[in-house]
Amino acid sequence: MYEPIRSKSVHSTSGEQSRFPRHSREEELDIQLAGHLAALLALTDELRALSPADEAAALGEAGRELSEHLRRLRGGSPVRAAAGTARGTSDLTNLHRRAHALAGRALVVAASRADTGAAILAARRMEAHAAAIDPTGSAQPTTTAGSARPTALAA
Repeated sequence: MYEPIRSKSVHSTSGEQSRFPRHSREEELDIQLAGHLAALLALTDELRALSPADEAAALGEAGRELSEHLRRLRGGSPVRAAAGTARGTSDLTNLHRRAHALAGRALVVAASRADTGAAILAARRMEAHAAAIDPTGSAQPTTTAGSARPTALAA
């Protein structure tokens, strides 16, 4: 009833795998970790440019550590923002929140690839940004998925 197919299917993957680059799981995790650390370094440099001198010194040291890890992962020196070059007056709390989220992603990937040094660095950056978001140290109660009530109050 139907005419047989005379040409190769466009959906066929047999013999065509060499056309697309394939990375091992370890290579993919390296790429992801390098990307998260590079984004965290960019935010750290932006925060350093906008912060007071005492915080800027600590952020500069954190940037150096991030840069060392990136150099180890990528084999070259990462591009850094020059000191004192800010794109404008951004909300520091929002930047710290973004940096905290990026450090969390880097921590997950570092744990997946069993990179203890990167995991420790990411955890330290998470702590530093969490402290900058909430300097009093009092964590706000979180809510459960199906409830609008804080878990500290739910019982």
